[in-house]
Amino acid sequence: MIVSHTASAVFASFDDPNLLAPAGLVPAVRLLERCDLPALVRANVRITGSAHGSGAHADAKAVQVVAGMLAGADSIDDLDVLRHGALPKLFGGVRAPSTLGSFLRSFSWGHVRQLESAARAFTCNLAAQTGLLPGADQVVFVDIDSKVKQVYGTAKQGAGHGYTKVRGLHFQIVTVKTPLCAPVIVATRLRKGAANSGKGAASLIAEALTTVRRMGARGLIVVRADSAFFSHKVVDVCRRAGARFSLATANRKEIRAAITAIGEDAWTAIKYPNAVWDETQGQWISDAEVAETQYTAFTGKAKKYHLTARLLVRRVKRLNPAHVAAGQGELFATHRHHAIFTDSTLGLLQAEQTHRDHAVIEQVFADLEDSALGHLPSGKFTANAAWLTLAAIAHNLTRAAGHLASTFHAKARTGTIRRQLINTPARLATSARTLTLHLPTRWPWTEAFSSLWTATGHRLRT
Repeated sequence: MIVSHTASAVFASFDDPNLLAPAGLVPAVRLLERCDLPALVRANVRITGSAHGSGAHADAKAVQVVAGMLAGADSIDDLDVLRHGALPKLFGGVRAPSTLGSFLRSFSWGHVRQLESAARAFTCNLAAQTGLLPGADQVVFVDIDSKVKQVYGTAKQGAGHGYTKVRGLHFQIVTVKTPLCAPVIVATRLRKGAANSGKGAASLIAEALTTVRRMGARGLIVVRADSAFFSHKVVDVCRRAGARFSLATANRKEIRAAITAIGEDAWTAIKYPNAVWDETQGQWISDAEVAETQYTAFTGKAKKYHLTARLLVRRVKRLNPAHVAAGQGELFATHRHHAIFTDSTLGLLQAEQTHRDHAVIEQVFADLEDSALGHLPSGKFTANAAWLTLAAIAHNLTRAAGHLASTFHAKARTGTIRRQLINTPARLATSARTLTLHLPTRWPWTEAFSSLWTATGHRLRT
């Protein structure tokens, strides 16, 4: 490809008030309204007494922040993307970024919790309106994980150094998925940077499981997590909610003793069709062995928390046995062991594979950091907590838009949906009190955009 004219023959001028970059915002915001986000925010979030009325009209301001995130905004200043060209003709009540920043800073922790309540109800409406969770009557997987988001500057409230040794804020998310769909975020929580990964996990899972049931999950629910979330509180929440659990465990003394008791004839060799990444060794592995035994967990807690269930163990050969800590024995010098505590009724190989699929939550982290969670933009902790909640809403809305557009976009990365459907350029024309968006000819994703457009109640001109 080459430029068809010389530089002296090509000019640029910012002078057309009828152009807009993200035409896909029209069906996306229409879907947002159909799922009652403005009404839910209005009913749940009540910010009174804020300076200069910055907490007023929370519904309109929250919707605008979400719309900006849909278009790719990852900071408060980026929300100005909604004030260009013809967008003010399509959307009313658009505020300046400074106004939205004041709105976010008016949040207290109680207001954040109110916004989270609205977000959970909105996610349920989204699932009901779009069928966002196909197969939920059979089996759903609820995954929890946490991540430290690096922040900069000395004014960030709550920032600190945690296990990653990176200065940041530590947030948890809980997602839900089925074998037929991509993950949807059902709960979020922002904590201080030095917070333990599992801190507050049990209560967050309890909220998530309630939401998942309200989303129409009538089948088996399996909660999956890594070893940071292995606790009697998490297991107790799962059992009281009627969900099964699949939790990785740390390589503690009791776990090593249970693994040592497994006979050599109990191990089953497996070869993964797709290699598995071993974080500890920093390499891909394709060969392993698996076995299982019974294990009674939480014996150091009150007797009501003692639980005997399956301990699934995957082992892979060490490439560098010299790095093994002293006193672990020949078995642990030869292999690395990964244990999973579960009450799954699946067979050994299927239960182990099902747990490994928990890694899909890393894709959600990647999607968030590729969009609205590129930054935690405020110096105020509660403003960042509200931003995180709104980012989850934007993520789920993007997922729903992709689900309505095509089979491909239903599982595509949110960045792909944003690039191909949301940020579709258009020229606005008005005639006889109607608005027409003139879109590019030969747009590669015309069919998908048309499906999204008509699914949200709009019509196409032919």
